[in-house]
This record gives sequence, structure tokens and C-alpha cells, in this order.
Amino acid sequence: MASAPTLTAAPGRAAEHRHRADLAVLAVEVVLLGVAVGVGLVLNRRDVGLYADAAPLYAKWQPHLGWGTPAALLIAVAVLGWGVRWARTARWGALLAAGWASSVAWTLSLALVDGWSAGLTRRLTAQAEYLTEVPGVTDIPAMLAGFTSRILDFRPESWSTHTAGHPPGALLLFVGLDRVGLGGGAAAGLACVLVGATVTVSVPVTLRALGAPEAARAVVPFLVLLPGAVWMGVSADALFAGVVAAGLALLAVRGPTAAALGGVLLGFALYLSYGFVLVGALALAVLVLRPAARLRALLAGGVGVLAVAVAFTLAGFHWWEGYRLLVERYYQGWAAERPYAYWVWANLAALLLCAGPVVGPALRRAVAAATGRARAGWRRAALATAVRDAGPAVVLPLAAAVAVAAADVSGLSKAEVERIWLPFAVWLLAAAALLPARARHWWLAGQVATALAVNHLLWTVS
Repeated sequence: MASAPTLTAAPGRAAEHRHRADLAVLAVEVVLLGVAVGVGLVLNRRDVGLYADAAPLYAKWQPHLGWGTPAALLIAVAVLGWGVRWARTARWGALLAAGWASSVAWTLSLALVDGWSAGLTRRLTAQAEYLTEVPGVTDIPAMLAGFTSRILDFRPESWSTHTAGHPPGALLLFVGLDRVGLGGGAAAGLACVLVGATVTVSVPVTLRALGAPEAARAVVPFLVLLPGAVWMGVSADALFAGVVAAGLALLAVRGPTAAALGGVLLGFALYLSYGFVLVGALALAVLVLRPAARLRALLAGGVGVLAVAVAFTLAGFHWWEGYRLLVERYYQGWAAERPYAYWVWANLAALLLCAGPVVGPALRRAVAAATGRARAGWRRAALATAVRDAGPAVVLPLAAAVAVAAADVSGLSKAEVERIWLPFAVWLLAAAALLPARARHWWLAGQVATALAVNHLLWTVS
């Protein structure tokens, strides 16, 4: 009889230890953010060349309110007070539909804090953006064939900053919208919001298809109230995040046709951003986690990727040449002055504001779970089995973290990562499902507070 209290107390002590570890990571996040802001202020006063007035974010300090403010508060209260509980029991299709609609509403409300024009319709019409180039694209084959010749700066025909910084797929999307009668900033902005919000469908679908239905439900509120929605509304990176997430979801569900379509989307993603080579870490994780037919999915997905690559190459755009010229263009601009010694760690503070304070504790739990599984896997000489046993809520966030780390140390992501890393941030949040259910409301409230603080204290730039 004497041993019973010990047996029941041990799990309680373990849970308390994990809770304290979560709070310790939160404290580290607060310190990181405070130091990044403080050092950023000092460096800006010394004219070091951060080119980010509110470093570590690409924004400027400008406290303000807008008519999107009450809408954002109302949506946050609804999700916190009712949506979290409903997500556990709702019909699957209804949950996905409600998640997408709520994400659209949350993103638009945050955008409209800055007003309809400044917050939505004019974001993609700035001088550096894609829409400035759309009227000049009268011949798509000629544009693709001559794309690389216009990447370098300081030439009469040089592309605008964002167009030059990406493969031609990004420009093609906006040209396509214009061709079907959806030209202009308002239509492009709404397209980014509507497609970007589909991550609230694609990420849970992926988790469920890979055998984690409870995690799929738990992560929906965190995706809906993503602080990164500040940049989802509106930037082309929101659209990119939707494409990548959909491709991974199709790769996860059963059937070679779905895998091939997923490969097509992931192949097209390579022509949206050069950095999406790093999505390969997530794709590999999805394939390992699939319950069956991994080789068939790999082959079907590979055919899809290859088909897109062949199509662009035959059209005259050579990816590696574009990447080489992009690196040269990158250092023709602000990147040559932005100090790597600051951004290599301050980028993580920017990511923290995008993914929210839950990301650190959630990843800590993912690392702890993965470490235990890996040790067991080595002992059994079956590491792949241990990875599958760890589950998608552990493996996918860690794969996204690896991709982010690679992007960070490359030096090709100095600043503005709060929007550039959106396609990876949404997968980091899958680890939020590892947090105890009773604590999720508090972490979600922290997510809301982060989004509202950023959006009302700063004037963000997409």
C-alpha cells in the first residue's frame, strides 16, 4: 500500500517538471526578443545599416488603432472561448471549413487595422512588388526565356526587388490573376489571404493522414490565430505558404494521383522561391511518416516535381542560373550592409513574433520526444521506425526547424524573415499539439497578445 502514492506522484512530478521547462523556454524567448529589440535600437542610432527601423522586424514604430481592431478582438474571444473546445468534437469537414473561414477573418481584421487601402489594396502595388511588373508582361514565353537577363540590378530593364528575388513562378501567378480579370492590388491581396488561409486545412489534413487525428484537431486554433497573419495579410509569401502546405498534404494522403499532384505543387513551389529547396526536409519527413506505399508516393511525387522543372527549363528559365544571379543581386542591395552578426540570431526573434511564443516550448517538447525515440531507435537498429513512432507532431516541426536553421546560417535571409519564413512557421506550430490540453488556452492567449501587440504598435511592411 505504501508504494501506491509514489507510483501516482511520479507522473505528476514529471508533468510539473515539463511545465517548468516550458516556462524556462518562454523566459529565454522574452530575453531573446528584448535583446534583439535593444541591440536593434542601438545599431539603428549608430546608422549601422540594418534597414529595419523596428528591428528585428522590417517595420517602423507607429502605435495605431483601426476599424479592424474590434473585429480582431471579437474573433480572438470567439476562438478562445468556444472554438478550442469545439475543435475537439466537431465534424472533421465542418472543423476544416470553420478553421479556414476563421483564419480569413482573423487575417483580414489584422490587415484592416491599417485601413482598407494601406492594409490591403496597396501592399502589393509598392515599387518593389510584383504587380508593378504585371502590365509589362505581354508575352509570357518571352518573359520566361529572358527572365534571368533582368535579375541583376542597376540596369534599365532590371526587375523590381521582389520579382528579381524569386523565380518567375511568383510573377506568373499575378500575371495569371490579371489575365482572368482579377488584376490590381485588391484582388491580388485577397487572393493571398484566401490561399494563405488554406494552411489551416492543409496542415491538419497532413497530420491526420499521417496518423495523428488528435494533434490535427489541437493545432487548428493555433493556425487560425497565427501571429504571422499580420504578414499573411497581405504578402505573396502567404500565397507561397498555401501552395507548399497543399503540396505536402497531397503527398501525405493515400494514392499515387494525390502524390503526383503534390509533387506538381511542390515542384511549382521551387519556382516561387529559391529557398523552397529546403521544403525537401518536410517532404522527406512526410514520406517517412506515411503509413504505407512510401516508394510509390516518392516516385509519383518525384515525377510531378520533374514535370514542372522540365516545363520551366524548356520554356527557357534555368533554375540554377537564376539562383546564381539572385545571389549576386542580393549583395547589390541592402544585404551587403546588413550585418550577419546581428541578423543570424535576431532573425530568430523575428520568427518568434511570427510563430508566436508557443513555438519555443512546443519545439522543446518535440525535441524531448524525438530524443527519447531516437535513443530507442538506435538500440533497436531501426531509427526509421523510431521516427515514425515519434509521430508527425514531433517530426514535421523538427523538419521545419532544420529548414529554418539552414536558411538562417546561409546569410541569404538577413531580415524580413517574419514573412519569408511563413511557409515553415505554420509547420512549427504542429508541435503545439504536444502541450497539455489544460494549458493550450493560455498559450493561445499569448499568441493573440503577440499578434495584436505587433499589429497595433508597429506599421509592418510586407
